[in-house]
Formats: sequence, C-alpha cells, structure tokens
Amino acid sequence: MKRFLDLCLALLASAIFSIPLLVLAVLIKRTSQGPVLYWSDRVGRDNRIFSMPKLRTMRIDTPVVATHLLENPVSFLTPIGGFLRKSSLDELPQLWCVIRGDMSIVGPRPALFNQHNLIAMRTEQGVHRVRPGLTGWAQVNGRDELSLLEKVRLDVEYMHRQSLAFDIKVVVLTFLKVLLRDGIVH
Repeated sequence: MKRFLDLCLALLASAIFSIPLLVLAVLIKRTSQGPVLYWSDRVGRDNRIFSMPKLRTMRIDTPVVATHLLENPVSFLTPIGGFLRKSSLDELPQLWCVIRGDMSIVGPRPALFNQHNLIAMRTEQGVHRVRPGLTGWAQVNGRDELSLLEKVRLDVEYMHRQSLAFDIKVVVLTFLKVLLRDGIVH
C-alpha cells in the first residue's frame, strides 16, 4: 500500500512542480557553470547504492562530502543555491527516485556513499532495511542540527512506528518546517 501511495503522490507532485522545476533549471543555468542536476551516490534499502538527483546548489568544484564537513559551506553555494536549499526546492528531482522505487516519500534520508559511520550505525540497528525517503522523522526533529547518534535514534523510532498515519504526520511537519525554514543550517 505504501509503495502505491508513494507512486501516486510522486506522480502528482511531479505534474504540479514541472513548470517551477523548468524555471529553476533555467535560473541555475543562467547563474552558474555546470549541469542543472547534481547526481549523488546514496545508500538505499539494504545498503544498495543508487544515484539521487538534486538541483545543483553548489559550485562544480565543491568537494564530494556531506555539507557539514565543508570548512565554509556558504562559500561553495551558487547564486541561487542558498534559496534552493532553504526552500528545499533542490530536493524536487528526487521524486524521480520515488517513481523509480529507490526512495519513498517518508523514510530515513539516504546517506552519502561515504558516510561510513552513519551507514554502519543504521545497519547495526536494522534501519538499512527501510526504504529511504524524501523526508523523515529525523528531518522534522532537527535536520542539519542533529548528531549522527540522534539521527539514527530517530530513524530507529521511525522504523518501529511506520504507519500511514505516522507518515502523514511527518509530511505535514515537513511542510511546516520548510515554510518556517526550521532546522536548516546550510
């Protein structure tokens, strides 16, 4: 049932956001060098690697590490990158991953392929068996401000509480967090 709802929501959201995505793509091309999309290798269900697209918010010479590991992340942002990140519009292309089945609307955010500590901690707790999501329980409880231990604790809590009602709660809280720009550091 969850997969069916994910597919329906992703297709609907893709149709609704197709024109805004086109406008954002033009703005990205006009304000910075490089491709519109940034493809990131991420860890999915059962620790399988998949490619996840995002609207590019960083310059093309940015090191491939988690943003919080950059010495001065703001210095790598494109002219509209800060806006895209704070509004979470950079995440919209990930609807493709939901349609493809690599991601869900709600689930633990997929780790970067090189976030070995996070991957190991999630695997130890069984979280690797859950399909990663566009948003998750950790995102609505702190997002960029959380330590790895706290993220994994919240991912485990989500894994045990998964239900349609809980997913709806996470989606509603996500919209509120995005509107208030709460928990976004970079």
